Amino acid sequence: MFDTADVYSSGASEAVLGEAVKGRRDQVILSTKATFRFDESPNSIGSSRYHLIRAVDSALKRLQTDYIDLFQLHGFDARTPVAEVMSTLDDLVRAGKIRYVGASNFSGWQLMKSQAIADRYGYSRYVAHQAYYSLIGRDYESELMPLAADQGIGAVVWSPLGWGRLTGKLKRGQPLPETSRLHKTSEQGPPVPDEYLYRVLEALQAVAIETEKSIPQVALNWLLQRPTVATVLVGARTEEQLRHNLGAVGWNLTKEQVKQLDAASAVRRAYPYWHQEGFEERNPFPA
Repeated sequence: MFDTADVYSSGASEAVLGEAVKGRRDQVILSTKATFRFDESPNSIGSSRYHLIRAVDSALKRLQTDYIDLFQLHGFDARTPVAEVMSTLDDLVRAGKIRYVGASNFSGWQLMKSQAIADRYGYSRYVAHQAYYSLIGRDYESELMPLAADQGIGAVVWSPLGWGRLTGKLKRGQPLPETSRLHKTSEQGPPVPDEYLYRVLEALQAVAIETEKSIPQVALNWLLQRPTVATVLVGARTEEQLRHNLGAVGWNLTKEQVKQLDAASAVRRAYPYWHQEGFEERNPFPA
């Protein structure tokens, strides 16, 4: 599976991907996204019928294909009626331009309202939700994971290594490596307290030694075993990095190792989730 979006390098990412899979289209799953502003024209943003149809047609040309396996809304558009969005996506599915629809970065109520509209009118439902989730970013578990389990929505995890913090390059009391992307990304994404980060990294290091794997391989393997997670999106600057990340599959952490990582990365959740945790008998963690 290859994931991209129209706004990645102003369409160049889709164009490069289209060239790369030419002649072997049936061997890959293509996923792309639209919603964010693409150019300066008034309608080149959002999830209106006009923009979505135009975005899909443009993506098909850049990808050099006649269908998109998974088309996802890059974010929620509160200015367009949900019924319009879901009917447009359904029309695109029926036209054969896209096979499945998904969302990205939605809240729980936004996803559930969309599913309810789809059910009411018989439109195609969301089957995927591209969301941020990592050992140092477990907010997904509070509402989105139970919703996904209930609604049959697979998580497509982005930034599974926590914005590059779980690559194994960070050491307590040591400066960032000169080549680290964290020089550029440390101010992006949710803040992570240093003590919490190093506690998780030390637990990862302990499990890495036990399994004879690397810290990022352990972090990715933990994610792949989580309920509702369908796949994780890994980025790589070099072929070596890509091959290393692919070493996260083909084996599994033990239950004890998972518990060790869970404990190290646990944080107190927002209300009402911390309250519901006190009644696990009636609100169990998704299986």
